[in-house]
Amino acid sequence: MRDAIVVTGVGLVTPGGIGREATWQAVCAGRSVAGLDPELDGLPVPLSCRVPGFDAHALPSVRQAWRYDRSTRLLLAAAHEALEHAGLVPDDWDPARVALVTGSAAGGIDTLERTYRAFLKSGATAVSPHALTAFLPNLSAAGHLALDLGLTGPSLHTSTACASGATAVITACGLLDSDGCDIALAGGTDAMVTPLCAAAFAKMGALSRRTEDPSAASRPFDQDRDGFVLGEGAALLVLERAAHARARGARPLAVVAGHSSTSDAHHAVAPDPQGRGLRAAVDGALRRAGATVADVDHVNAHGTSTPLNDRAEALVIRAMFAGRPPTVTAAKGVLGHTMGAAGAIEAALTVLSIHRETVPPTANFHKPDADTEGIDLVTAAPHRQRIGLALSHSLGFGGHNTVLALAKP
Repeated sequence: MRDAIVVTGVGLVTPGGIGREATWQAVCAGRSVAGLDPELDGLPVPLSCRVPGFDAHALPSVRQAWRYDRSTRLLLAAAHEALEHAGLVPDDWDPARVALVTGSAAGGIDTLERTYRAFLKSGATAVSPHALTAFLPNLSAAGHLALDLGLTGPSLHTSTACASGATAVITACGLLDSDGCDIALAGGTDAMVTPLCAAAFAKMGALSRRTEDPSAASRPFDQDRDGFVLGEGAALLVLERAAHARARGARPLAVVAGHSSTSDAHHAVAPDPQGRGLRAAVDGALRRAGATVADVDHVNAHGTSTPLNDRAEALVIRAMFAGRPPTVTAAKGVLGHTMGAAGAIEAALTVLSIHRETVPPTANFHKPDADTEGIDLVTAAPHRQRIGLALSHSLGFGGHNTVLALAKP
């Protein structure tokens, strides 16, 4: 019989703040942290959600920060917090029995853009010898973290757009189930708040144009939603088999009871309008968890604040949970869209909701419409709730649907 996989540590670096507690307080406050971004000045949408006051050079856990892309620096900080939270010290483990799985949508894109601008301005002599190792997706996340921690077990990188961080958690669970490791560090990171990315997303029509009121721009499931706010961040979860956690006296925060991934095969960037792929992923995660829709107490929604995504996701939630609607929240109203990190950040927040018996509110939800009718969306203030089973939805360009079922230990 499969041993349960448990979460024993969480590390977060988000636009809500540096660290688990700062992020949790921010999402519970339910106020967006979006603002005008000087680095995006002159672009069609100069809004962003950046990690406030993040200086990797001042963090003792991040050594030689100058070598890394910003996404790597965010991940390193989140990883060290997660390990501390789990009570793990690298000297105490067998590095060959620790796996690392990270996800991102764009790798070290900030480094790539800055390097190319320098190349165009000054030629080949302006290109740093660290440019490739800072940019390449496998190195900007899993590779550099494995080097930092001295890990010699499996080191993998996933890229399923905005579902990447959640896909990393699923992949790590597979390694634990197959006895490929005893401990797995899984999560995601992205720092796509760059001029090129902001211009490209604006050209696609994916970003909110509410530049006159940045704090009201990201509004998941609201009738007046018009797009997301570009964000950055990182999250890492420490996963172990329950027996391994017990043996070292670790207290589980949550159980990864089930998970599933599907593909829409519908459109490059638009979700299936009926949410068929997401619904199949929910079914698969519940089946693996040995649960039914009646067992689900809470849903941490992908909730991008775009018209099409929120409509399809709301349709699935209404249809599947019509008899007993779970509470629903969407963190992107506060944090913006952190891209490949979003799935890991929202999984971490779901773990904290289960552990702390509190659901943070969805920011900027003022006008319900037909899309949200019948959904128990938490708004205005945190909601106290004992959560036995929760789902965390993650969707990505390319039609990726990833669902994690997380349970109370």
